[in-house]
Amino acid sequence: MELARIDEFRRYYNTTINPELRRMERRRRRLLRLIAASIGFVILGLTLAFVLDLGAFVLITSLFAGFYLIYLGYRIQRFRRTFKPRVIQLILDFMNDTLNLRKLRYEATRKIPRERFLQSGLFITPAPYYTGEDYIEGMVGEMPFELCELSVREISPASNRLQDVFNGVFLYAIFAEESTGSVIVWPRQRAKYLRRSIKEYTWSGGYQADNEILNPRFRELFTVFAKRGTHVVSILSDPMQDALVGYSELTGKELYVSFIDRHIYAGVTEERDLLEPDIFSTNESYDLVRGFYTDIALILKVIEVFDQTH
Repeated sequence: MELARIDEFRRYYNTTINPELRRMERRRRRLLRLIAASIGFVILGLTLAFVLDLGAFVLITSLFAGFYLIYLGYRIQRFRRTFKPRVIQLILDFMNDTLNLRKLRYEATRKIPRERFLQSGLFITPAPYYTGEDYIEGMVGEMPFELCELSVREISPASNRLQDVFNGVFLYAIFAEESTGSVIVWPRQRAKYLRRSIKEYTWSGGYQADNEILNPRFRELFTVFAKRGTHVVSILSDPMQDALVGYSELTGKELYVSFIDRHIYAGVTEERDLLEPDIFSTNESYDLVRGFYTDIALILKVIEVFDQTH
């Protein structure tokens, strides 16, 4: 999978994606007209009620407005739930033509299970608030993977309010061949906020393995921990280190990676919602869809790195 295929993607957009966007754009405009007409009706009704001093009518109109706003919210969510599966699956169909990618599939409301997120060891948390969406699964080479957007929060002991643990894209994959050992890579600048996770890992037999990493830029960006008996550089090879550094520098995002035997877990922070259509402006835009494509391609590139460098 190469981002260099962007010219080919432009042709695919024109012939395959844009006709679907035009159909969705007609639905979006009908929805906007409904919203505008509804607001106008409610404003007119309330204005007349106040002018004519019809107290009961004010109450009835207000109740009607409340229920109708709920209905409009439902219509907006239905549009989004329809838009994303259709457009994202078309993007994945394009990526399926790539030699190294196959069986790509999208589910808008599915998420990676909480238990799998916690098995990574990247974040030690009870995760009382755990939500996710935009699930993608498939194969990179012979490596099966799954990924989704996750929002994970927990109760802050200081304020008794929910605080962020992780917001972004979380992925899980399995090496095609046997591998043993355990290595965790945390962003160095976040280490002071991950003391609980680091302490838990060291209590279970882990140690700091930064001195086994010779790449100076990698050591600037990440801190590495491993379990005793693990050959760190056979799991975290030099090409993999270069690739993770390149991804971090290209995207500017925080990257968390955990290797436990054949299992790979990775988290990429992302503050904004990915793959979200707009209601109040057109989605019939190549730049918008190219952004969706780039978001997905960059995440899949991380998995491709694992497949090619192990």
